[in-house]
Amino acid sequence: MTEERHTEVETPDGKVHTHTTIIREEPASNSGVSIWFILFVILLSVAGGIWAFTQLGGAEAAKDNAIAEAADSVGNAADQVGEAAGEVGAAAQKAADKVTGK
Repeated sequence: MTEERHTEVETPDGKVHTHTTIIREEPASNSGVSIWFILFVILLSVAGGIWAFTQLGGAEAAKDNAIAEAADSVGNAADQVGEAAGEVGAAAQKAADKVTGK
């Protein structure tokens, strides 16, 4: 963008002097450096996000595996309790048969 400013000055003896100032605005020359810096920051942010996602994804899988193993252990314990209850029931029936003579 270019702008012109005209200034007129009158001296005490009546003479008029005109002064013209031209102002020319040009874009900054370091804009290329700014763009590269912004792209570098974006690239660094994306790389950091990918790294964080892969690290947190491994922790999530380990947590899921631990929960699955705990559920499996609870299921095995329940099976053992059921078998023990069946054995107690059979022993009680056998004792009752002895008492009644059957």
